[in-house]
Formats: sequence, structure tokens, C-alpha cells
Amino acid sequence: MNALPEAMTVSVLNGVHDVTTEQRPVPVPGPGEVLVRVLAVGTCGSDVHYYEHGRIGDFVVQRPLVLGHEPSGVVVANGPGATLHEPGTRVSLEPGVPCSRCAQCRRGRYNLCPDMRFFGTPPIDGAFCEYVVLREEFVYPVPDALSDEAAGLLEPLSVGVWACRKARVGPGSRVLVTGAGPIGLVAAQTARAFGATEVVVTDVNAKRLRLAAELGATATVDVGTTSLADSGFEPDVLLECSGVPSATGEAVRRVGRAGRVVLIGMGGDEIPLPLAHVQGFELEVTGTFRYANTWPDAIALAASREVDLDRLVTHRFGLGEVEQALTVSGRDDSVIKAVVLPDA
Repeated sequence: MNALPEAMTVSVLNGVHDVTTEQRPVPVPGPGEVLVRVLAVGTCGSDVHYYEHGRIGDFVVQRPLVLGHEPSGVVVANGPGATLHEPGTRVSLEPGVPCSRCAQCRRGRYNLCPDMRFFGTPPIDGAFCEYVVLREEFVYPVPDALSDEAAGLLEPLSVGVWACRKARVGPGSRVLVTGAGPIGLVAAQTARAFGATEVVVTDVNAKRLRLAAELGATATVDVGTTSLADSGFEPDVLLECSGVPSATGEAVRRVGRAGRVVLIGMGGDEIPLPLAHVQGFELEVTGTFRYANTWPDAIALAASREVDLDRLVTHRFGLGEVEQALTVSGRDDSVIKAVVLPDA
């Protein structure tokens, strides 16, 4: 294997609407860590939010920050004691490393660890760069059936897997997915893979709804022209992926008795809920935060093509074009997922 370079190119968010590239030392893997050369990184709505606002809730960009938390790559070096992955192994990276000591971690809910170190979340740098280090147990080999881009998008797929688990989607489930963005599209495919017999997807973007249908949705509703109430569909599961408060309230009203509502999209700190319907129908309403122990299932779903991740990729950019990647959705309504390719 060729000798590693001493420096690498990094895309840095310096502040609101301020992205530059710079040279930084290639990181050195510590005990139990691996060094990964990044091959592809998906862009996420949270990356865009940091670019536009400099913060998400209590997480504030106070110093230059590397964004990007949907990476794939190839292992190039092992730190002391790291033995799980041979150099040359293609991998997907789970971008959050918990403390493994707190009460949430000990109970298996490591996604709720208060000391989580998550890529691209202040003050932790992410993967819009050429090399990253990560604890070896959060690095997963991927089969040749997965492209580099799909291997990166196992991260948003994990959101869909976690949400379907929380909603207890299974054979015979009738599922409503609100929002046909990347998360909605993977949630809908995951619901079908979990056995749902009906999966209805809503949005106001006709192109996204056509893709949802091509990817397995049994029906779609353009809520810009058709009321969801007029659809006649009564789901027992709602996967709310739009983050639009008005859409959330309307969708909750459609859920049948003893149904489950999983709130995935983030459109604001507070949303109104139709409490009389929630109480009268004894709905279970829960939030969802990232994921835990999802990568093996996500790899299996993507490798078997039960979930098609490559169809989500519509735009590609290099490291010097991260700002364009973060703003392209505002210029082009055909965007589903923009991917950054450090080697481009």
C-alpha cells in the first residue's frame, strides 16, 4: 500500500454562508481506531441548516467545523490494538461514538448517550475531508454489491430502519409516510421490506412522488392539490418525515385506533397535535433520535436491493464544491440527495 500523505484537503464551515477549503494534517488513528480514506459523503438537511443558520438547537458552530456525517470509505491504517478491519476493506461508517459508560449506553440506548461524539455536530468534525478516524466497532465492511455512494447512504437508511422498529412495522401494516425527501423515501422502502402491505407517501413535489411510486409505494398523494382526508386511507402507522407542522397535524388525524405515530422530520421546536384524536384513539406518539444497532440490517436491505439507495443520488460534487452541494436544493427541485466525492 502506498505511503499515506501528511496533509489532506478539508472543507470547513467558518460561519453562516462561509465555506472554504484548507489543508490539515492527516489524522493518526489512536488505540482501537482505524484510519479511513473517505470515498463518498451524503449531504443532509442538518448540514444545510448549519450552513444557513450556524446552529441547530443547542448545537452552535463556535469555531470552524467540518460537516458531513454520511460517509463511506476504505480502511487504510489501524491504530494500536485495532484488529477488526484489514487495510483495503471498503466500509460504511456509523458517525456517532457514544461513551459506552452512561446509563443510556448500558441499557442499549446508545443513541441517547449525552456524551455522544457525532460527526459534523459542534464541536466534532465530520467527513467532508479526505481522511477520518473512527473507533473500529463503528466501522462496517460492505459487500461489493453496494456502491460507495450507497455505502454512505446507509446512514439515512438507518434512520428509516430505526423508525420502522419504533413503529413496530410488520407484515400487514398500513403505513403513511409524510414527506418524500431522502428520509421519507428510505422509510417507505424499509416499511415495505418489513412487511407492510400498504405504504402511502405524501408530498407536494410531483417528481419525488413519482420516484416514491417507482421505489415501491403502493400509492402517493400530492397534498398540494389533494386533501389527505379525501384519500380515504386510514393507516395504523404514521412515519412523519416532512417536519411541516400543518402536515403533521393532518396526518395524525388520519391514524386509526391504537395506531403508532413516529415523528422523524424536524421542522421546528414545537408543533400542534390534535390531542382529542390522540387520546380518543389511544395513539402512541414518539420521537426518534438517530439510531442504534441498525447497520447490519441496513447493509442487508441495501445489498439485497430491497432498499435502492443509488436511486436517491441526483447530484455529485467535489470537496471544493461543498457550498454548491449545500445550496443546490434551493436552485433545483429535482434534487433528492447530493453527494460529495473527495476524490473528484
